[in-house]
Order: sequence, then structure tokens, then C-alpha cells
Amino acid sequence: MKPGDRQRWAVRAVAGLLLAGIVVALYSFNPAGAEVFPPCPFHHLTGLHCPGCGSLRAVHQLLRGRPAAAFSLNPLALAAIPLIGALLLKPAWAYRSWVPWAVLSVILAYGVARNLPFWPLTLPSP
Repeated sequence: MKPGDRQRWAVRAVAGLLLAGIVVALYSFNPAGAEVFPPCPFHHLTGLHCPGCGSLRAVHQLLRGRPAAAFSLNPLALAAIPLIGALLLKPAWAYRSWVPWAVLSVILAYGVARNLPFWPLTLPSP
């Protein structure tokens, strides 16, 4: 094993342990009531819901086996999970020039849409 291979393996092992710790914490503590998780700074400052608002609670509900509750808290976060998995399995597709622009466009549009006071746009508000 080359020195660079060992270093990559160590980084991946540490990242895996951190991810496992985060998953255990999200399963164990409900972000809606636990003070372990900080509040959204964007929501705290503006009173608006950012595109990520509700995502910790959504992942908690998903880990608890309640996908409908998770979807009601943040549909974009749930839609992003398979995309993140695809990125981890085959990261080369993320280097195409259109991918960052598409992701940014979806995130911005979702952030605006979830703060509009019209039905059905009020549905993805946590």
C-alpha cells in the first residue's frame, strides 16, 4: 500500500465515522426539541425559511421510518439523498459545467417558493 493510499483510506474512515456519529445523533435526538442541534441562522435572522430549513427534522423522521412526515418537512432534502448517493458512487458527473448551475437554480427556486404565501407553495414550509 502506497503512502497516498493509506492517507486516502484514513480520510475515508474518519469521514465514515463522522457520518455514522451524525446518523446516530439524528436518530437518537429529535432536532425539533433537542438543543443539541443549533437553530437555522437564516430563519433566526430573517423569519424566512431557507432551502435547508426542516432538513434535520426530515432526516430524523426518515430514520424513524416516517417518510411522509419527512417529506412534509423538507421535500428537497429527501430528493437530494439519492443524488448525494450517486455523487459518492460516481463523482465524475458533478464536474460537468451545467451541474452546479442546475443545483443552484433548484435551491434558489425552492427557497423562494417555500416562502410564498400561496397554496400549494405553503406545503413545503416546515
